[in-house]
Amino acid sequence: MSSLTRGEVTRIADLARLALTDDEVDLFTKQLGDILGYVEQIRGLDTTGVAPTAHVLNRPIERADVPAPTLARAEALTTAPDAAPEAGLFKVPRVL
Repeated sequence: MSSLTRGEVTRIADLARLALTDDEVDLFTKQLGDILGYVEQIRGLDTTGVAPTAHVLNRPIERADVPAPTLARAEALTTAPDAAPEAGLFKVPRVL
């Protein structure tokens, strides 16, 4: 079992600008503690002789970078949920 505390979960939530209720802090303390416990179990495995891999298939999955025709701007804008065709732009929600 991890030694993750309620205070650490509250601090992490503050850093992420999350407002958590006491029940949520309790829940996340347990859930995050369980996740850290699983990581510790994995760390305990003997991986001697196992080559590090970046993919489960142990080989890169790549495709050739071949230029291909794209949609015309007008055609792309016709399927956009909120577009400004007169300006030739897609409208997206503001992200702050």
